[in-house]
Amino acid sequence: MKKIVLKGIFGLACIVSFSTYAADNHDDYTLEQVVVFSRHGLRAPLASPTSTLGKITPNQWPQWDTPASYLTTRGGALESYFGHYFSQWLADNKLLTADNCPNEKDVYIYTNSLQRTIATGQFFIVGAFPGCILPIVHKEKLGQMDPLFSPVIRDDSVEFKQAAIASINQNADVNGITGLNKKLNNAYQNMAKIIDYQKSTNCITDKQCDFIDLPTELIIEKGKEPGITGPLRTGTSIADAFILQYYEGTPLKKIAWGKIKDEQQLKQLVAIKEHYNTVLFGSPTVAKHVSANLVNYINHAFTDNGDTAKFTLLVGHDSNVASLFSAMQIQSYNLPNQFETTPIGGKVVFEKWRDNRSGENLMKIEYFYQSTEQIRNLSPLNRNNPPQKVTLTMTNCPTNAKGFCSFSTFKQIMGDITK
Repeated sequence: MKKIVLKGIFGLACIVSFSTYAADNHDDYTLEQVVVFSRHGLRAPLASPTSTLGKITPNQWPQWDTPASYLTTRGGALESYFGHYFSQWLADNKLLTADNCPNEKDVYIYTNSLQRTIATGQFFIVGAFPGCILPIVHKEKLGQMDPLFSPVIRDDSVEFKQAAIASINQNADVNGITGLNKKLNNAYQNMAKIIDYQKSTNCITDKQCDFIDLPTELIIEKGKEPGITGPLRTGTSIADAFILQYYEGTPLKKIAWGKIKDEQQLKQLVAIKEHYNTVLFGSPTVAKHVSANLVNYINHAFTDNGDTAKFTLLVGHDSNVASLFSAMQIQSYNLPNQFETTPIGGKVVFEKWRDNRSGENLMKIEYFYQSTEQIRNLSPLNRNNPPQKVTLTMTNCPTNAKGFCSFSTFKQIMGDITK
């Protein structure tokens, strides 16, 4: 197990003063514990001049200041802003005190062992607890996926493979992946024009000139993430590169070699990426299988034996969020002012509360995220400029008017998922 200790660069003292404002639920409820699952912050895209995506366009992909997939400088700043806001939120809800540094019993940060996830945790601490020394825990060597965050197939039986493929197809469309590809036909055609696919190496050299008809195959293999070939996978990588440029603050007229005319067109392309995550990692059979370790971890983080931290931050990936939501049967939701359903840096916040009148334990699940404009404008987050926030609902754990569901029901559902 590796620990990275980071000393905050925003201040030399660990004493933080906050003005008070009304906590989310006033004096009727007490916040007892929080577990956050965060997608990593803003990273450089996987597409680069030397990547396989270089074969699908004659245009040169832009060079970034950081290596492919690494957290960018802007990504670090955005995450520190998120941390700053959380420190205020935790203090105002009296889970942590605002006048001293937390210890490891108060705060636990556990990330996947990739640069972008570790760095996300580091910058969160810088913003949340400036001047404090807190460890970042990652359990594998740098660059190796941790089983907790790795959505890989662990069952090599024919029965599971067939069930997984059927689940993915059913999740994609009534007519399966083929039907989804037809539904996305206009987006694919638009993308092919933007990347000038007819002049690509794929077309000129490999004679594969129809972007929409790129060979499609579902891949379910033990030890690998569920995968798919074809326009959905290739289109996802391209859309990912475009939206990350947009988040990085690149003027719209310079994204995609100047061929995207407006935000609506960009949203259409990003929709390809959204379908990819939902179809592959959100299909019920696959989701329950690949999220089992994570569901189990979150469930056991809420114990009454006093061994778990008051505030736990886990840092992983959008594929984790998609599979977690599906396995938990999170109802359909909308994130205002965002292009993505699992945005960069977005945080799923599991909150254990106590009703001070009845003594009952309650669970609230909220999605904290930065709006597209907050990301593009590098907007600091604080009480006066908070992140966006949406309350989530589990199908089998109904919420009341304040967004609370029964904690015991939540625990039972989480336990049942991993059986």
